[in-house]
Amino acid sequence: MRKYKFTISGNRYSVEIKSFEENSAEIEVNGTSYQVELGQEIKRPQTPKLVRYTPPTPSKPPQPLNTPGLSIIKAPLPGTIIAIMVQPGSMVKREEPVLVLEAMKMENNIFAEKSGTVKSIRVTVGDTVMQGDILLEIE
Repeated sequence: MRKYKFTISGNRYSVEIKSFEENSAEIEVNGTSYQVELGQEIKRPQTPKLVRYTPPTPSKPPQPLNTPGLSIIKAPLPGTIIAIMVQPGSMVKREEPVLVLEAMKMENNIFAEKSGTVKSIRVTVGDTVMQGDILLEIE
């Protein structure tokens, strides 16, 4: 299969690997055959590679949601609802806080994405929500 020449302490060896399987190999050293069992490969720990984060350059600010119809406000991250500032039928303005979500021991205000009327509120104070759960709808 493969042939190698080694010199160890001044002695020369001619080594031929005859076959190689999962954990055993048949080798011939200076004309003498040996069946060799291999142990597990010793892996050296790799040094982690430092990768610096470069934030993307903002192309243009996001456009406000001025489309007619229903606006669904979803939970941006998992947490617990600790306050609701609106009721169904309430008029809200764009970027007005509508509820407070506690996540990772921080209070996060959730804002209306557009001006309109609150159609329905899908949560109550004390509810635990997951990221993407619908919180309320604005028409």
